[in-house]
Amino acid sequence: MDFLIQTVWEGLVAGVLYALIALGFVLIFKASGVFNFAQGIMVVFSALTLVGTYEKLSQLGFKGFPAAMLSLVVALAVMFVLAVLVERVVLRPLVNQPDIILFMATFGLTYLLIGVGETIFGGNPKIMITKELGLPTGSTELVLPGLGPDGRNGLVLLQHIDIAAAIIASIMIAGLATFFQYTRIGRALRAVADSHKAALSVGISLNQIWVVVWFTAGIVALVTGIMWGARSDVSFGLSTVALKALPVLILGGFTSIPGAIVGGLIIGIGEKLGELYLAPMLLGSTMGRGVESWFAFFIALAFVMFRPQGLFGDKIIERI
Repeated sequence: MDFLIQTVWEGLVAGVLYALIALGFVLIFKASGVFNFAQGIMVVFSALTLVGTYEKLSQLGFKGFPAAMLSLVVALAVMFVLAVLVERVVLRPLVNQPDIILFMATFGLTYLLIGVGETIFGGNPKIMITKELGLPTGSTELVLPGLGPDGRNGLVLLQHIDIAAAIIASIMIAGLATFFQYTRIGRALRAVADSHKAALSVGISLNQIWVVVWFTAGIVALVTGIMWGARSDVSFGLSTVALKALPVLILGGFTSIPGAIVGGLIIGIGEKLGELYLAPMLLGSTMGRGVESWFAFFIALAFVMFRPQGLFGDKIIERI
């Protein structure tokens, strides 16, 4: 039982972070109708900017918390500049173009950021500045009376960075949901999501909304990069983690913030339980290897077959 609780906890933490990644996709899709394939590399690029800036400051003799905060400000500034450039260079010239053209433009943005990131920061993995940012390290053993093997006390290991990641990601998701639900910008975003023409008719600037949304997605990407980087390292391999946001979006719906949260938790916990229970059953077969890597997509496939719009997505009916 203690091992099951440990597995569910790890799945919960991963699920919250998956939901945070999916939130970046949802925000951009709601505002512009664009599925931003570059969200994954934005996670890597923002984290690399943070760590790379701190390394440069360290070479100049600036270290510790102040240097880390300055690096964080630089990373946020870079993501804002990126949002402005995307709106000016990518979105504005492609207004009213077919969705597939905008989708392919985000492909180009992905490879552009990969090239720029490798040129500036190199391709080697980097260590996240966890202590310098004030994030907790170490772990705590939680004793569970009678839940261990043979009725003995069980132990659950709680990594402090996992606790911090779950709390920070949950606060950020709740804050963004509140911001877009009750603020003027949030109402403008929902108006743009409903109809671009109607939003323009009441004086809402699409260009400003797109900058705000892409910058918000950049902030989400930076927080996600920090949390995932603290749990492993900062490398271009982190962009593959963002692919787990696809099953999350399929489960929750591409336009639903609550759907991103619920979908993330289902995928995070589901893949951990799949690794725990399915892997031994499939041992010796090809599918038994790396259950955690494909189980999320298996769940998504089942939803596509029976509820393609997701749990909270809008059911779209078109006349033909």
